[in-house]
Amino acid sequence: MVKESPTYKTGLKKCIIKKDVFDREIALCKKLSKEKGGRCAWGKCKDCGVILLLYKLYKGKLIEDPSEIEKLRQKILK
Repeated sequence: MVKESPTYKTGLKKCIIKKDVFDREIALCKKLSKEKGGRCAWGKCKDCGVILLLYKLYKGKLIEDPSEIEKLRQKILK
């Protein structure tokens, strides 16, 4: 029997990355956002998916609603 990968409907695994990795990468996003005025080598913060990816890999939660995405970005980058 082939085991299916988890999805937002079946549940995502938590802690695929460790807390220290999550915290370090989020801190880097904050730092670059402040230093470079909402831009870094990856692009514009308002269009970036790094925070969403890190959140998914650590918290095991997929965020797709645009208003939830904006709230999360504001919370993390403030």
